[in-house]
Amino acid sequence: MTLTIGIDVGSGAVKSTLFRVEDGKTEWLAKRCERIRRRDPMVLAQEGRDAVIEEAGVSPQDIDYIATTGEGENVKFATGHFYSMTTHARGGVFLQPGISAVVDVGALNGRAIYVDERGKVLAYKMTSQCASGSGQFLENIARYLGVAVEEIGQLSKSSQDPEKCSSICAVLAETDVINMVSRGIATPDILKGIHLSMASRIVKLLKVTGIKQGTALLTGGLALDVGLLAAIQEEMVNEKVGVQAVSHPDSIYAGAIGAALWGAFRHERLKELQEQVAA
Repeated sequence: MTLTIGIDVGSGAVKSTLFRVEDGKTEWLAKRCERIRRRDPMVLAQEGRDAVIEEAGVSPQDIDYIATTGEGENVKFATGHFYSMTTHARGGVFLQPGISAVVDVGALNGRAIYVDERGKVLAYKMTSQCASGSGQFLENIARYLGVAVEEIGQLSKSSQDPEKCSSICAVLAETDVINMVSRGIATPDILKGIHLSMASRIVKLLKVTGIKQGTALLTGGLALDVGLLAAIQEEMVNEKVGVQAVSHPDSIYAGAIGAALWGAFRHERLKELQEQVAA
């Protein structure tokens, strides 16, 4: 039996998971997500580790491997670190077996990852750092509009006449939104327009990876934004891309899940090598 913890230190939140892997069976025992909100991510990583250990009812000494991903390279108590592209791919396949792609939309950027049935990365494409297709940008706009983050999705879906945002630079896009407000454009129409702009870039990223059919799972902080999901589905149709975009209630944990599972795999391989050397 192997017990592993995966910790995904993102730009907006720290996610932690704990898994048991035994005789080829994988069991998810605990999870924790904390928004950073100007707190120290390293402290939150430690709190996340302690919280999932307590929730799972195991002892700290029972943990075989602690794997980090995202911006978690400096987590001092970690056993190893994995690149977030591979962890989101592996976590996505765990959450939604049979997918062909993972679309990770985080606080600072978005990326499309073409995967096989095992979660191996076949191709990927990422937005530029300044692109207005990120969670932080959307939060900034919502704050300016006086809208709670939790309300964005449903407001967007209620739009009757979306006003698409043309700028790819976040600063210029925010200027566009200010102009829309001054022109009296309704808040739902502004939000739906932003979602459509983000969706257009995401669908283009998917096309560049080479995927033409199958299912794409949304992961990251915006995965549960129903307005963004609806806009991506709409853009898939407009761009004639035969890919179905879906989300999962635990999509935000994909990176942490992948880290834990890759940690279990690495732990088992290292144990096998040690046994071979000892023999």
